[in-house]
Amino acid sequence: MKAYEALAAVYDRLGEKPNYDDYASFFKACCTRRGLAPELVLDLGCGTGAMTLAMADLGYDMIGVDGSPEMLSRAYERCYSTGRSGILFLNQDMREFELYGTVGGVVSTLDCINYLVEDGDLDRCFSLVHNYLDPDGIFLFDVNTPYKFDTVYGDNAYVLEDETSLCAWQNEYDRESGLCRFYLSVFEEGKDGRYTRADEEQTERCYTREQLTDALARAGFADIEFYQNFKFDAPDERTERWYVAARCKK
Repeated sequence: MKAYEALAAVYDRLGEKPNYDDYASFFKACCTRRGLAPELVLDLGCGTGAMTLAMADLGYDMIGVDGSPEMLSRAYERCYSTGRSGILFLNQDMREFELYGTVGGVVSTLDCINYLVEDGDLDRCFSLVHNYLDPDGIFLFDVNTPYKFDTVYGDNAYVLEDETSLCAWQNEYDRESGLCRFYLSVFEEGKDGRYTRADEEQTERCYTREQLTDALARAGFADIEFYQNFKFDAPDERTERWYVAARCKK
């Protein structure tokens, strides 16, 4: 699960830029719809901590778990630079994480679940989430849809850049296995004007709605709902990202 070693330094500048405040508000709205008011929440795959801090700003006590030390380093820097304290960050694998007790909610954003690529990974992760959730606790995550893998990822290539960095990104999608490999080359400009290059390979797996629903049910989740946006609209055939909410049944 080693990823984001090269990308960590430029992730916040070149990566996807969702409105984390809106995302955190969406989590709260999902809880309200279900009559829940969790206090302690786990951000699973927290990356550089943007979502973690947005949730903390809404009053949640937060734990952040991520498998990349480089991304967690950025999360610590973000907390320090904004004067935040009291957030526990843990460098752990999504398939093997351990907490000190249960939490009232778990959130996992920006297709972290798609990085569970090996057979059995999804079941292991969902089982752990269920284990560490309070009874009736909420699990909210998002995934890239089959439509996005087919049309946006595919075998396409992209270039992301700003004033001081560039990421060249080539995809290789195997529709039979559902695996999409991303070959990344990151260039960063140094103080002397010269660029350094770092190469990285990442892999995501495409999951169908049925696969996700079945895995959640096997882990002990109920009341599983899929949305295409923060307005709770139902997905259609061109939805690129599913937002999935489920209740921990114990």
